[in-house]
Amino acid sequence: MFRNTIIFLSLGALTLPVYAQQAPLNPGAVSPPQLEDYPDCREKGREFTECAPAVPDRWRLAENLGLLQTRWWDPYNQNTLKGDHPVFGKDWFFVASIISDSVVEPRSFPLPVGIQTTSDAGDIDVFGDSDSFGFNQNLITSFSLIKGSTAFKPQDLEFRLTPVFNYNFARVEEKRILYVEPSEKLTRHDGFIGLQEAFVDYHIRNVSERYDFDSVRVGIQPFSSDFRGFLFQDNQLGVRFFGNRDNNRFQYNLAAFARIEKDTNSGLNDVTRKPRDDFVFLANLYRQDLPFPGMTSQVTAVYNLNRESDDIEIDKNGFPVRPALIGNLRGRDYDVLYLGYNADGRVGRINLTASAYYSFGEDRNNIFTGRQAKIRSFFAAIEPSYDRGWGRVRFSGLFASGDGNPYDNVERGFDAIFENPQFAGADTSYWIRQSVPFVGGGRVVGMNGRNGVLPDLRSSKEQGQSNFNNPGIILAGAGADFDVLPPLRVSFNINRLWFHKTGTLETLRMQGAINNNIGWDASSAIIYRPGFIQNVVLRLSGAALRPGDGFNQLYDNNEGRNLYYSVLFNAVLTY
Repeated sequence: MFRNTIIFLSLGALTLPVYAQQAPLNPGAVSPPQLEDYPDCREKGREFTECAPAVPDRWRLAENLGLLQTRWWDPYNQNTLKGDHPVFGKDWFFVASIISDSVVEPRSFPLPVGIQTTSDAGDIDVFGDSDSFGFNQNLITSFSLIKGSTAFKPQDLEFRLTPVFNYNFARVEEKRILYVEPSEKLTRHDGFIGLQEAFVDYHIRNVSERYDFDSVRVGIQPFSSDFRGFLFQDNQLGVRFFGNRDNNRFQYNLAAFARIEKDTNSGLNDVTRKPRDDFVFLANLYRQDLPFPGMTSQVTAVYNLNRESDDIEIDKNGFPVRPALIGNLRGRDYDVLYLGYNADGRVGRINLTASAYYSFGEDRNNIFTGRQAKIRSFFAAIEPSYDRGWGRVRFSGLFASGDGNPYDNVERGFDAIFENPQFAGADTSYWIRQSVPFVGGGRVVGMNGRNGVLPDLRSSKEQGQSNFNNPGIILAGAGADFDVLPPLRVSFNINRLWFHKTGTLETLRMQGAINNNIGWDASSAIIYRPGFIQNVVLRLSGAALRPGDGFNQLYDNNEGRNLYYSVLFNAVLTY
């Protein structure tokens, strides 16, 4: 690079700037090629541009100059498989990734003794051995073909395909937990191939010089209705219009989804089956720096239309999931509209995430009365945190309304469509990670769902219907994260849990005066990233639930167990 000096030349009344070239700023820099370097060109009187060495495109410039060498297995340097070079033309790129996600999980929770038989001839109580073990292996492969120069503007077109290969293993100590047949073993091996993404993303237009845009995405795609996954976070079949305005300070989504059936044991999408008669329509709007700088606000409206009253769905292990075997055991149709406000950002030194939803609609067949019932429920959650040096302190509060009178014509228990909350310790928490069976009040029904905080009494989060006849929940918690080393984080969390209303539980269990106290949930986790990279992430967590009076009244057992545990080892390897 050369520096130009301006010299002013005076000609009478006229003064003209003259540019004088000085020595290069970097004396060690390589000089640009000159015509003298190419004798053939000089002799033939040709222009330099006609003789300069050809470079295929700017993406391969450093490689052609010998400054680096590409290797297909190296994700840290230029690599065609990672979208660093065009695969054809000048702006078609291919991106491939492979993720190995392994989970090893010993745990315990109340398990019922089988109706017909038990694995222990002396076990005649309602509850049996509570220990179990799970292993899950997902190999996530993803392939994208992208058109457009995406370094500083949105892509023009993308095709993406993400098949996931799953193997899972489970072992329990009681019959009729893994299979409906009591003659089956106490272990289960299973595998499945699911399709988690298969979409086309088309860039419709740019609407400003700074690349505010409108786009549409059609197919199986990931979506989260809020910042923390409280209401609807899933990979589903749909059409989504999205974009931004005002230099990206406004973002919007307009979407419609038809929910795909899930595989029972892996939880992956089963595209070989007809989609469910369960539809989600939503619209949301994000605004940055509202109500003050540093905070992003979102308003959202989500409509869930369910028409599965005539469906009889049996999962692959032989258990009924629709309709759920609870209450009058009949199928249901329902319409529910969620109106919500969500915020994420910071207020001064305080990080803050907050969510609030109000749901209203109609259930065509109340599971207690068999009549139509109104749906009126609400939800709120807040998590402030404070950073100090290499540590962060968090506080969590959550409230989901419960139904105290199941025989009236209003269902007041809040339920989500497909929740996956990243909140209050997330899946390191015992209550959020584990699904506790609702023994004695329904058959094959969970008190809560796996990776869910709501005690919604569903047959399953993946294959069941929403249920607004539930006790609701109150959570108050605190936690801390410490980055003790750049690649090592240690986290702690403790939550206190209560049912909001126990009327639904008392009616289903025919058991009076159930206490609201669920108990204390304490957990800790270690996350290690060797080399301070995201390509290898190892996580080990442990959690324990110390039951309160309400939990003990529901799950009093012959073992006298006063502590339930959950251990989770997770290894994620990414290419």
